[in-house]
Amino acid sequence: MSRSLLAATLALALPTLASAETLTLYTSQPNADAQQTVDAFEAANPDITIEWVRDGTTKLMARVAAEIEAGQPQADVLLIADMVTLEGLAQADKLAAYQSPEDAAYDASLYSADGYYHSTKLITTGIVYNTGADTVPTSWADLAKPEMANLVAMPSPLYSGAALIHLATLTGTPGLGWDYYEALAANNTRAEGGNGGTFKAVAAGEKPYGVLVDFLAIRAKANGSPVEFVIPEEGVSYVTEPVAIMAGTKHMDAAEKFVDFLLSEAGQGLVVDMGYIPARNGMDSPEGFPARGDITLMAFDPAKALADATANKERFAKVFNAK
Repeated sequence: MSRSLLAATLALALPTLASAETLTLYTSQPNADAQQTVDAFEAANPDITIEWVRDGTTKLMARVAAEIEAGQPQADVLLIADMVTLEGLAQADKLAAYQSPEDAAYDASLYSADGYYHSTKLITTGIVYNTGADTVPTSWADLAKPEMANLVAMPSPLYSGAALIHLATLTGTPGLGWDYYEALAANNTRAEGGNGGTFKAVAAGEKPYGVLVDFLAIRAKANGSPVEFVIPEEGVSYVTEPVAIMAGTKHMDAAEKFVDFLLSEAGQGLVVDMGYIPARNGMDSPEGFPARGDITLMAFDPAKALADATANKERFAKVFNAK
């Protein structure tokens, strides 16, 4: 190749190279899910590369706070466990507002009205029971009946973020409230650890009934575990793995494309492939999961849950004599 032809070829290539962007994602997704998400987005957006960091939400938020304190924020987008955490960042002016055109396909309760965060999936909390149990509960109220004494297990809101959101949801529901939790405590309901411990207790028959996130029960049932999952008649509490854009990002256009992709039908199809209920209306749930249209989402206010978090933990610890 002649020098002039080589120079012309390089000149044509340079604009393409210069237009490539790198987006930094902080996520609490499992590693396999995160890689699948990134691969699909990059395939749809070949001019954008994603570098991602995976950790638990608490550790990621500590990292974000330290980077902001040092004046060197690294993340462009966050994809983490719950809306309450992102509500805190929004109130601290650490998130960029973005009204995605995809929001129209979602319940208004699943995204920030100001565009600070957008739910990407539904991980609901319902009732699990061992198939050897004497009765089948149909409501949250059933778990607090006198005949349920010593038979129920649930994750502790002092340990599990989903359990804390569940507590905020149910204590804010007319007909349940703190009276419900006091009845559970009087029944000697075991409230400790996370969802995994509750599942093991119910699957083993140690506790016939439990409060559990949907996918643990439904996936285990598909693998032969003697459990069933119930959506109570009052509805379910939920966490939603929302996505948000960090304020001050230098890659706003790319970040918006990432949000739009996650919320699109293609992005929600990934959620189904991963084995979760999609947040987008009109999508099919994974095999064995309740249909999206059959799920009643209980009323939940992320801002109130954030404001009440410390008081809720303290009151729970007192009611259950827990640490």
